[in-house]
Parts: sequence; structure tokens; C-alpha cells
Amino acid sequence: MQLWHGTIIAFQLVYLIRLLFLLQKESWRTVLTLAYQSLGVVYGDLSTSPLYVYKSTFAEDIEHSETNEEIFGALSFIFWTLTLVPLLKYVFIVLRADDNVNSLPNGQLADEELSEYKKDVSSLGPKSSFGSKLKSTLESYRVLQRFLLVLTLIGTCMVIGDGVLTPALSVFSAVSGLELSTAKEHHKYVEVPVACIILIGLFALQHYGTHRVGFLFAPVVLIWLLCISAIGLYNIFHWNPHVYQALSPCYMYTFVKKTQKGGWMSLGGILLCITGSEAMFADLGHFSQLSIKIAFTSLVYPSLILAYMGQAAYLSQHHVLDNDYRIGFYVSVPEKLRWPVLVIAILAAVVGSQAIITGTFSIIKQCSALGCFPRVKIVHTSSKIHGQIYIPEINWILMILCLAVTIGFRDTKRMGNASGLAVITVMLVTTCLMSLVIVLCWQKSVFFAVCFVFFFGTIEALYFSASLIKFLEGAWVPIALAFIFLIVMCVWHYGTLKKYEFDLQNKVSINWLLSLGPSLGIVRVRGIGLIHTELVSGIPAIFSHFVTNLPAFHQVLVFLCIKSVPVPHVRPEERFLVGHIGPRQYRIYRCIVRYGYRDVHKDDMEFEKDLVCSIAEFIRSGSVGINGANEDPYKDDDKMTVVGTCSSHTEGIQMSEDDVIVNIDSPGTSELREIQSPTVIKPKKRVRFVVPESPKIDREAMKELQELMEAREAGIAYILGHSYVKAKQGSSALKKLVINYGYEFLRRNTRVPSYALSVPHASTLEVGMIYHV
Repeated sequence: MQLWHGTIIAFQLVYLIRLLFLLQKESWRTVLTLAYQSLGVVYGDLSTSPLYVYKSTFAEDIEHSETNEEIFGALSFIFWTLTLVPLLKYVFIVLRADDNVNSLPNGQLADEELSEYKKDVSSLGPKSSFGSKLKSTLESYRVLQRFLLVLTLIGTCMVIGDGVLTPALSVFSAVSGLELSTAKEHHKYVEVPVACIILIGLFALQHYGTHRVGFLFAPVVLIWLLCISAIGLYNIFHWNPHVYQALSPCYMYTFVKKTQKGGWMSLGGILLCITGSEAMFADLGHFSQLSIKIAFTSLVYPSLILAYMGQAAYLSQHHVLDNDYRIGFYVSVPEKLRWPVLVIAILAAVVGSQAIITGTFSIIKQCSALGCFPRVKIVHTSSKIHGQIYIPEINWILMILCLAVTIGFRDTKRMGNASGLAVITVMLVTTCLMSLVIVLCWQKSVFFAVCFVFFFGTIEALYFSASLIKFLEGAWVPIALAFIFLIVMCVWHYGTLKKYEFDLQNKVSINWLLSLGPSLGIVRVRGIGLIHTELVSGIPAIFSHFVTNLPAFHQVLVFLCIKSVPVPHVRPEERFLVGHIGPRQYRIYRCIVRYGYRDVHKDDMEFEKDLVCSIAEFIRSGSVGINGANEDPYKDDDKMTVVGTCSSHTEGIQMSEDDVIVNIDSPGTSELREIQSPTVIKPKKRVRFVVPESPKIDREAMKELQELMEAREAGIAYILGHSYVKAKQGSSALKKLVINYGYEFLRRNTRVPSYALSVPHASTLEVGMIYHV
């Protein structure tokens, strides 16, 4: 038995030494700062699990006897569950599945050439023969793709459901310590109001961001971990110094043999010792891998083991508890320390809820970027860490649902059953999807993937069965919440997919554009027309709809796509991608504006100046082929050129703008002028391009610059397309319900694209089009 304990200690020391070597490669100050912050964000939930694990385990299914076989068996299960799942599975394996890239639907190869873009070249694709076959199989069969999508969405919805249940469970469990300090008939009337007030305060703090919340909460978790470690050590040496023997797996066998069905059902309570482990991966965008690993292996894991061993040592010498109080955390705390520990526990429970709330924000952001969740407002709260975000709508929805669960259940047992099922479902889904990552991304053998699924899947399936049996005792809540969120996500994804397919099928071909001639078959009036589109290639169907219904358009057309890329900042010299659409004389351009997630979008006037200047620099740079046309004008995939802002290319074209005052006098006699309104003073913009002397540009380019200058003087109009998706005739009743009512309701009640908020309303023209899908 001592051999088991010594092996684990040696294992921990070896891993800590390895982490010290890794620290030499990264900035140790940054890593240790993030590790400190992660205590208050990632590990708060996991650290507060000792508040309710033993209480939930011994609630009804098994009893604590004088032989101590139950309590030692529970301790053995807790120790090995903590060692195998959070330590071995998440710290050593799952955390490595960080691609360091947040994929976007409109991503381009040019985005990977950005200066701040990081890419792991070791995970470009499957190299093994089996991995290639598996990838081609998944790409060939839509049924498998839909199955993986639904499986992933189920896990995602359970994470969101856990974001509702975990704060309620953590805070209510901490407040339940009032049972030992107040009269039995009074504490029930105190617990729920106090818990609700604390929860409201917790969600009200979220807008300050992970960085500030982490520094605010980290000391609380640090004090809490040191507190439960000290109490655990005291209980071990004072009550039962030989409790370490229960770490042997033999006690698990004895536990199952004696308790049988009751022991199996009690696993739903033991499962709660790993609640919050999924936050290590969900919050990976907020912190680095190394910082999360250091915090867990050096502080969180040892503290939890000591806390559980201390509680078991105390309970092994106390079989008849006073006041008919069920087994819990506070009974093992020395009586003189209960009030201070109660205060620290309540603060730690508040912090514990932060981990899953932060993880919920992260996973919803990813789903929204992939078109699987309605658009929400995402606020980036840190200039250094990509994933540190705050989502107001989700924050308040979580608060309302959390208060409803707290007021509805008023019992840690049913809350624990609900939270346990949500957590273990997420872990099962993670295990299944990790097997694909192992084969497809890491290029490991299928044998390793099968062993991973079999080993961890068996453990988690055992806990899943024990949690599912408690369906009527609270476990139905995460299923109900997940079902609601799953419907929302599936409806949004289906509508978005159908809309995208319509755009692809009805995308205007370059041949149609060329057939219209340089004038596009309509009158070209002075000015610049900016057509907003989400497409990075091709011509959107909304343009043909516009040209068909309006007899005139601007002399210079710019298809403008504003997109975010997964880097903190895009340098000014890499801001714009500019290219021609069709031959040069058509004066049609595509401009893709790239912003990092921490870049500040410029105001209208400055943005317009940078945009026109970038197009002028593109014309001057001679990026077109011979005879002033693209190399292949019939090719849909336009060749784009990286062009910076005016301030970034000081040796290129510069643009100056002046306002010329024009007096407009009303005609008439002097008598009429006396009673008429004052003279109208109308400013007129005068634009000049300052072209460098060398290299010389050709006459055609000068003419193109002249037209661009005249168009800028006439002004810029913003054309926004609004598409309304409707089910086409002959569609099934289910499809009509999903598209015409479900998707339309979500579309009307979600955020509009961010670029639409900054467009000047006086220069905006909105074009509507119905998509029959």
C-alpha cells in the first residue's frame, strides 16, 4: 500500500521537473502569472468539490458503518478518479488537443501569412493510411458528418447546462454550512435567499473580464486550497494517520463487494469530485497549456487529495454524528474554525462557479463562429489572451436559469445528481471525439485511439450509468436544458447551412458580369458604391438582384468583406487584401479588411480614407497583368494583393482631402432675398492623390486613379444586403416550421453583423432579397 503512495509522489515529482524545463522555453513570469490567475477561473469549481462529495455519496444509497469499509472505499474511488480523469486524461492528453487556431468559415490561405499568425505544422493532416481512409470516409458520408455534429452539439449543450447547475450547487453547498450554526427550523429560510444574493453578485461581476476576475478570485481559491490542505493534514494526524492505506485499489473492490447495488448508485456522488475538470479544456483559450498544468499538478491536485483524506480520517473515528446531521464537509472542520471556514467556503464557491461560466462563454463563442449558435455580442476583455471574453446575453440567461434551479430544488442532493450527469456526459463526448483527434490530427495509430476510448470510456460509462439512474431525482434537468439548447443550435445551423448553400448555388458567375460590358448594362453615376458581403470570393446574388431592379449604379464598385482573424492584432501594412473583379476597365474591386480580435475599428471617415488609399496603392503597384487586365478575367478566384493603410506605406500613394465651401444663393430680387432663408453653405470635398515620382506608372493606371479620385469626391454609398430565408414550395411541414418560424425567429432576435453597426445611416442603402431554400 505504501508502494502505491510512493509511486504517485514520484510520478508527480518527475512531471514537475519536466514542467520546469518547459518554463525555460516560455516567459516564466507570464506563465506563472497565468497559472496564478487560473486558480480563480479554471480550478474554482474543482477546488470546492470537497464541500459536497461525501455528503452526496452517503445521502441515501449507502451507510457509514463502524468497519469503515464504505468510507475507505469511497476515498479510494475518489483518489483514483481524480488521478485518472483530471490528471492523466485532461492534463496529459486532452490539453494537447489545442490547434492554436480558431477556424473561421471565410478563412483564406492569405490569413495564415499574417505576422502574428501561429500554426502548428505538425498537425496539418493525417499521414497514416488508416487516418487517410477514415478522413475520406467521414467526408463521403453525410450521415456520419451529421452524427458527429449532433454528438458534438450534445456535449456542447451539456457544458451550457453545467454552467447553470454548477454555480447553484457550489454556492448552495457552501451556504448549507449554516446548518451547524443556526437552529434547524431557521436555516432553511436563510439558505435560499443568501445563495440567490450571492449568485446575482457573481454574474454581475462577469463584465469586468477574466483578467480582473482572475486576479480578484485567485487569492480566494489559494487561501481555500491552503485551508482545506491544513485541515486535512490536521485530521489525518489527529484522527487516523493510517488513512493513506485507503489509496490502494483493493479498497474499491471491498467497497463494491459489500455495498453492491447501493455502492453502484452512490458512484453518482463520487463522480462530483471531478466536476470542473472539463473547465481545464473549455478555458484553454483564456490561459496557456503550461500554466493550467502547473497550477493543477503543483497545488490543486495535492490539496484535494489531502482534503479528502482528512475528511475520511475524521469520519473513520466518528460513526454517530450529533444533531442528526448527514455526512458533510463542515463536520470535519474543528468547531472553533467553522465560522471562518464557512466565510472562506462561500467565497470559494462563488469563485468555483467562475470556471464553468467562463468555459460556457468560450464554447458559445466557438459555436457562433462556426455557425452553430445565433450571433451574440462578444466582448474581448484582454489585449494579451485571445479567449478572455464576456457575452452579456448568455451571462444573464445563465443567471436566471441558475436562480430558478436554486429556488426550485433547495437541496444539494438533487442538484448534485443533475450536475453529475451533465459533467459525465461532457466527458464521454470528449473521449469519443478525442479518438478522432488522435488518429486524424496527431497521426497516431488506431490501436492507441482504441485503447484511449476503451480505458477512459469504461470508467466514464460506469459513472454515467450511476448518474442516469437518478433521472427522476434531479438528473432530468440537464437533459431538459440540453434538449432546448440543442433545438436552438440545430435550427440555427440548419438555416445557416441552407442559406450558405443558396449563396453558392446562386453566386453570380464572372461570365455573366463580362457579358454586361464595362457599363454593366446600366448607367454608371459618379461615386463609390461599397457592397457589403460575407463572401471572400465570387459575386453575391444580391448584386444581380440590385442591378436587375435599379437602372443606375456607381462608377466604382467595391465588394467589401470585413472579417475577424484569430490573431490579437493585424498590422496596418497587412490590413487590406485588394483585387480586381473582371477586367481593369470595369472598375470593380474586391477589398477584404482584416481585423484582429483586439483591433479597434476606425471611425467612418478614417476608414473610408484608408480604404480608398489602399485601392489607389493597389492600382499603382501594378498588380494586374498585361494590357491592364487580370491574367484570367474568367477566373472566379481573384488574385488578392496585401495592401496597408495610408500610414503604413509612406513611400506609396498618399491622399489629401480638403473641404471647399460653395455658396449657393437663391435667385430673385433683393426684396425677396430679405424674407428668404439665409444663404446655403454647402461643403464640397476635394481629393488629391500624391503619387511618388518613381516608379513611373502607365497611362491606364493614371486614368484609373483619376476616376477613383473623382468618385471619392462625389461620395461613398454603403449598400447592405438583407436576406430573408423561406422554405420553397413543396417543402415538408417540418422544414417549413424550422425555416419559416424557428430560424426566422432566431434571426430577428439576434445580433446583426458587427460592420452594420458602424455604417453611417445617411449614406446607407439596404437591399432585401428572399432566399427560397
